[in-house]
Amino acid sequence: MTYCVAIKLNAGLVFLSDSRTNAGLDQISTFRKMIVYEKPGDRCMVLLSAGNLSISQSVREILQVEQLKESEDSEPITIWNAKSMFDAARVLGQAVRHVYERDGEALQHAGVDFNVSLILGGQIRGEGMRLFQVYSAGNFIEATPETQYFQIGESKYGKPVLDRVITPATPLDEAAKCALVSMDSTLKSNLSVGLPLDLVVYEANALRTDKIIAIDGDNPYYRMLHNSWGQKLREVFDSLEDPVWDDAHTDTPLKVPDGRIKPLKKLTNPHEKLI
Repeated sequence: MTYCVAIKLNAGLVFLSDSRTNAGLDQISTFRKMIVYEKPGDRCMVLLSAGNLSISQSVREILQVEQLKESEDSEPITIWNAKSMFDAARVLGQAVRHVYERDGEALQHAGVDFNVSLILGGQIRGEGMRLFQVYSAGNFIEATPETQYFQIGESKYGKPVLDRVITPATPLDEAAKCALVSMDSTLKSNLSVGLPLDLVVYEANALRTDKIIAIDGDNPYYRMLHNSWGQKLREVFDSLEDPVWDDAHTDTPLKVPDGRIKPLKKLTNPHEKLI
């Protein structure tokens, strides 16, 4: 399994992925789930992938040469000449369908689901930044001001901190920190996600990026974040009052004195009905 997250902000885009592939307890390997497509001054795009590794690797290879034709007379669209990120996402969807047409039936006969999830984000000269999530059927959705980030893979553990922190106005460095906390929470709770990590931060309208880094367990910033986040969570937890059943010791008792809500019924007889 894996965990990838991409965040779209007013200031730019943040991409983060782990690199663990788990095919069983004794088959854990490291494969990168992120690739950057860049033509400085013209376009900068980042692709994240999760799901079946053989499918996602095939999609990535085919994407380099995949062409989308609108008509017999039109020029083929590729990720390298697409005039919009929407068209680039369409080419990616076509690459997914290409792999399905080639391998889907054989995978089905082998009892393997056609399982791949992708995130494509970036900017092409002449338009603003855009972020897309692409599904196994090749269809996709786009991030909006109300939905500023996409996750694929083991997403549930890292979602709460993103929901509490990320807004369109969040600075890039703060968003990168939030993404790393989201990843650290996932690493803590799920063994199928693992180091090293790949992090890319793209500044709006730059049409290139030099903020690309691989992070392992010896990275000093990641070690600090991992240790501090766990410690601060514990400190906040300890600062909260324990539940008290009446108002003798606290201004916020757990039990409501006037009993506005009827308590649950206790069953004392094995044949007694709950309702």
